[in-house]
Amino acid sequence: MIEIGNFSLLLALFVSAYAAVVSAYGAIAEKERLILSGKQAVYAVGALLTISSLALAYAFLTHEFQVEYVASYSSRSLPAFYALSAFWAGQKGSLLLWSWLLATFAIITIFQNRRQNQELIPYVISLMMGVNLFFLILLTFVCNPFERLPFSPPDGQGLNPLLQNPGMIFHPPTLFVGYVGFTVPFAFAIAALITGQLGEAWIRTTRKWSLFSWFFLGIGVLLGAQWAYVELGWGGYWAWDPVENASLMPWLTGTAFLHSVMIQERRGMLKVWNMVLIILTFSLCIFGTFLTRSGIISSVHSFGESTVGPFLLGFLVLLLLFSIAYLIYRLPSLKSENQLDSLLSRESTFLFNNLILVGAAFSVFWGTIFPVISEAVKGVKITMGPPFFNQVNVPIGLALLLITGVCPLISWRRASAKNFRKNFLLPSSISLLVAVVLFIIGIRHTYAWLSFVLCLFVFITIVIEFYRGTKARRELTGKGFLSSFINLIANNRRRYGGYLIHLSMVLIFFGITGSSAYQQEKEATLKKGESLRIKDFTVRYDRLEESADMHKITVGAELTVSNNGKELIRLRPERRYYRAQEQPTTEVAIWSNPKEDLYAILVGYDTDGSATFKVFVNPLIAWIWAGGLGLCLGIAIILWPERQIWRRS
Repeated sequence: MIEIGNFSLLLALFVSAYAAVVSAYGAIAEKERLILSGKQAVYAVGALLTISSLALAYAFLTHEFQVEYVASYSSRSLPAFYALSAFWAGQKGSLLLWSWLLATFAIITIFQNRRQNQELIPYVISLMMGVNLFFLILLTFVCNPFERLPFSPPDGQGLNPLLQNPGMIFHPPTLFVGYVGFTVPFAFAIAALITGQLGEAWIRTTRKWSLFSWFFLGIGVLLGAQWAYVELGWGGYWAWDPVENASLMPWLTGTAFLHSVMIQERRGMLKVWNMVLIILTFSLCIFGTFLTRSGIISSVHSFGESTVGPFLLGFLVLLLLFSIAYLIYRLPSLKSENQLDSLLSRESTFLFNNLILVGAAFSVFWGTIFPVISEAVKGVKITMGPPFFNQVNVPIGLALLLITGVCPLISWRRASAKNFRKNFLLPSSISLLVAVVLFIIGIRHTYAWLSFVLCLFVFITIVIEFYRGTKARRELTGKGFLSSFINLIANNRRRYGGYLIHLSMVLIFFGITGSSAYQQEKEATLKKGESLRIKDFTVRYDRLEESADMHKITVGAELTVSNNGKELIRLRPERRYYRAQEQPTTEVAIWSNPKEDLYAILVGYDTDGSATFKVFVNPLIAWIWAGGLGLCLGIAIILWPERQIWRRS
């Protein structure tokens, strides 16, 4: 199987090169047979990479430790659940997953466009296979996942204990789907530049791909935050780590792109800007891959130093030069068909939205890359920590939240002052009233107070939009309110699915605000029977227990949590020591409800039975994860295939 996987990888490289060259040449020479041959080659690449991926998965499940990658990331004692996830735990397997996903998406793209976009598709294939060719060159000559050791060790090194978490199954693949998915709209955009077909066709064709990729990237970020929250044992979920930032940046510019293309579709404006945004988004996806694998930054998520970094950086530079050159060449053909009629219009709010999102992406980029620049210039690595990112991005986030509430209530082209006052009177009045109430009851943290008020403002504007639409639908059809509500969403899925996504972002902002501004923390060393008090909770230390199995030693503390004398729950934070890696880890214990999380960490223990605990109260954390579920619902509504049953509902 190893030989088959390695040979399939090598063959996929040559077939990808063939598909890239033949597809482009077939389009230039207008030879349909060559174009068809290029399409068939894409199917062959997908099949070959599937064989190669299955071979590597088989090597992990059967403990083929002569394969260096398998020996480095698995062991005989590793459960099959994690042995399979070890596929993408390291650099070699994750790059193979990237390549396989790209080939799969190329096949889906060909199938979707079998009856349309025939002038664009050959160039799209050529570009996607060109990108895949680069990754296959890395996999074949630089970091081959099937590389053999000169001997077969009796056991492997095992998976890093921090990666032995269910998040390892979902978080990395989800991010990869988002990263790789943006290749499709990027390829269509460059194909449009090459062919001169610069209308809205490429945008309409890739709308769902853009949403699909944006969604998976966003959910990947949230899954990573949740994983860090339950695994790293520091009481938080986002530390502005460079690799965390690497996934956030393309999500921000992708969000800007999704809003900006709506203006081009409706008004024929911002054509150059949309090209810039999709080029920037895909480039940031490649940059994130480079950042993770280059070893130039220190991160708990990075793969360490490797030879892959310079290749990725060179590829990124060539990609930008190629894209920008074609963009400059087509600038005369990318003139807007209309102009901005008024600052008081939906177009202007979308434009402000774009500027805010790109500004946020730039601030994150600058803070992430600054240590590298400072070391190159001064020889001293100056790290930009959370205070910098929070100071810059909190005001940006609040401005974005305000725009989210304003946008739905403003009409296209030009909004009259009368309608502006009418639409904003109710949400503004309620928000001001609540702002006063929040101040009176003691919410004095400036940013938190403002964020809560803006969250309410956006929530009210979205509810008003749903109410108005449902009322109009009810008057039109004569059906009940619930039926009219369902019918409204079913027949305007893009618009109201988008509103649900906005509502989900409000929930995420709400959770971030509460957990950031009002987190409480207490650390104490307790003997058995002693308690510590934090907020309304009393946490009693009952006992310490030790257990062991073939690959780890576990020490767990039993805690009883009560509130006003009433027992609520028992928690068990743990310290684990993994024999193979000789590495201790922390397993936190969390009690969660919509109001707050009680988060307990066993910091250490002594031979006399005493133990040191750190306990956090994190308000409103659950609303962040609820916002993630809302994102899933909103995107499902938008992407759900058209069916006649929706129209009859």
